[in-house]
Amino acid sequence: MAEAEVKEEKQEGVKVGRVTHYFTNISVAIIKLSGTLNSGDKIRIKGATSDFEQTVDSMQMEHKNVKEAKNGQSIGLKVEEHAREHDEVYKV
Repeated sequence: MAEAEVKEEKQEGVKVGRVTHYFTNISVAIIKLSGTLNSGDKIRIKGATSDFEQTVDSMQMEHKNVKEAKNGQSIGLKVEEHAREHDEVYKV
């Protein structure tokens, strides 16, 4: 019976990247992608002290808005909470 009671609070989903930098003054995280991310996707950012979910409203590559980014690319993403370097990014 104990097994049924143990539940993960939030599901992590599929890892799609890692935060490489965070700009506090503009609340933007730079994310190096290891998967594909699209506008409208719901993501979870999780680290040692970070753990929040949000929808990808807009992302930029080289100061230009993009709707999709792929493995190996780095994007700038406006985040709703403080993110930190090395935080993992999951698509949920």
